[in-house]
Amino acid sequence: MLTSIHPKLPMRNKAITRDYYLNMLGFELASNTDYEGYLMIKKDQVELHFFEFKDLDPKENYGQVYFQTENIEDVYQSFLEKKVPIHPAAPLQVKPWGQKEFALLDPDNNLLTFGQST
Repeated sequence: MLTSIHPKLPMRNKAITRDYYLNMLGFELASNTDYEGYLMIKKDQVELHFFEFKDLDPKENYGQVYFQTENIEDVYQSFLEKKVPIHPAAPLQVKPWGQKEFALLDPDNNLLTFGQST
């Protein structure tokens, strides 16, 4: 039986990734152990893992995660207040498939989409 999923995304610089997710997006460390070249973070019921990929070309990174939320307007507003750049092609809007969504790009160009059923 599957009980959870922890997507693994590439990162070029652990300190930059940690700062972005903890200070900009409000995640916290998922472990007190500091693994070299690896980062685990969490927020609410979501956990993300990152592996070091120093030679990653962000223009060729297609890492993506879709976050389902129950309060998308609050999430969106909190990011705006923290001056988190919203993807220019993906502001908060209702999509043809019935989801209200917006998206961000992290420092390594991983696409983070946030959605809520309408």
